[in-house]
Amino acid sequence: MSVELSFYGGVDTVTGSCHLLEEGGLRILIDCGLFQGEGQWEEKNYEPFPFDPASIDYLILTHGHLDHCGRIPLLVKNGFRGSIICTSATYDIAKVVLLDSARIHEEDYEHWKKIWQRKGIKPRPPLYTTLDALDALRYFQRLVEYNKPVRLNSAITITFRDAGHILGAAFVEIDIKKEKRIIFSGDLGNRDKPIIRDPSFPDSADVVIIESTYSDRNHRGFDESVEELRDVIVDVCRRGGNVLIPAFAIERAQDLLYVFKSLYDKGKLPPCRVFLDSPMGITVTEIMRRHPECFDEETRRIIENHDDPFRFPGLEFTREPEESKRINFVKSHAIIIAGSGMCTGGRIKHHLKHNIWRKESAIVFVGYQAEGTLGRKIVDGKKKVKIFGETYKVNASVHTIGGFSSHADRDILKDWLSRCMGLRQIFLVHGEERPKKAFRKEIERKGIAEEILIPHFGETYTL
Repeated sequence: MSVELSFYGGVDTVTGSCHLLEEGGLRILIDCGLFQGEGQWEEKNYEPFPFDPASIDYLILTHGHLDHCGRIPLLVKNGFRGSIICTSATYDIAKVVLLDSARIHEEDYEHWKKIWQRKGIKPRPPLYTTLDALDALRYFQRLVEYNKPVRLNSAITITFRDAGHILGAAFVEIDIKKEKRIIFSGDLGNRDKPIIRDPSFPDSADVVIIESTYSDRNHRGFDESVEELRDVIVDVCRRGGNVLIPAFAIERAQDLLYVFKSLYDKGKLPPCRVFLDSPMGITVTEIMRRHPECFDEETRRIIENHDDPFRFPGLEFTREPEESKRINFVKSHAIIIAGSGMCTGGRIKHHLKHNIWRKESAIVFVGYQAEGTLGRKIVDGKKKVKIFGETYKVNASVHTIGGFSSHADRDILKDWLSRCMGLRQIFLVHGEERPKKAFRKEIERKGIAEEILIPHFGETYTL
């Protein structure tokens, strides 16, 4: 039985997850994400796919983050006519993400078109349009439940397990002729987080393709992280500034609302205004209420008691641009949650422009910052950064609080792998080179698998 696995994203970098599995003439793509960050990786989004999209029979989508689903409209635009398989919660999230991504591509094109034309440069069309995104949604033809096997053909069965990463996220078991099991981790979640359940464990596999985003470090405990965030807020309110939190609209924004409600209920949140300044984040908050099947017991109890885990006095949802602009006149005692989470675009850049130079304000990062992004530059201690073409001094205090991460850390990844019996091969993906190499040494010492590999873009392996 010959099974081939090729890596076309999520290797040599964190973003752009895309893996191709081939067996017996069936071609299965696992994720088709957007490359994020400046330079060569962002340019890869404009390159032709290194495989024929029309030849793909199935696309298995592990979850709805842009770096896992963001090139699906391109895939369809270039000939994909197969079926996309995911959980129903992932479908709801992916709809919002893809339509928002298309809007951003269209707006960026309109912004730069005149500038390029004045310079005599032919404008590059948007990567894809809203119509392309709507076309892509037609191919989400099979919505599955956790732990219920789905047969693709007489030889291959797939099962989605709860990855505990974001709403609807899954790791996927692919059983081939009952002789070989291959697991794609997607992105695995952190533990003891609010709202959604902790990740499930696999029981056995021959091959595992596993993410390694935080594979060289452990997060602080969640309760400690909440206290650290509260301390920053109290200090900034005392200084008379604002707290800016670049946050991913999916899961991270909702975690923060949950935390702020809990602090408010306990009388631990200082008098301030909290803005969720993210149209997508507001929509995702509404979507989450539709999927209690993904919630942990604590959140389910809150809802059963007819309470809203995402609402509290002082919270303002600012969906419209004019509402967002009015926040710029708030000079103190404001907590501003806005996207994008890596400061690559969105409303957070406008809030940075008005606050990053103020010593009394603070920027709090609660998620991963990929290489080349504005967020990474700020985290790495750059004294000056460019925002909308202008240079600003970074005078605001900068804080990174890892316990809010929705990714598993080193010990969780090790524990997850150790539960998986019979492992022959492990492929480390979705991480930077240094963490991957450190993690490989770590699990080699544990003897978890016979072979641990770090694949590179375009490589194919026979399993």
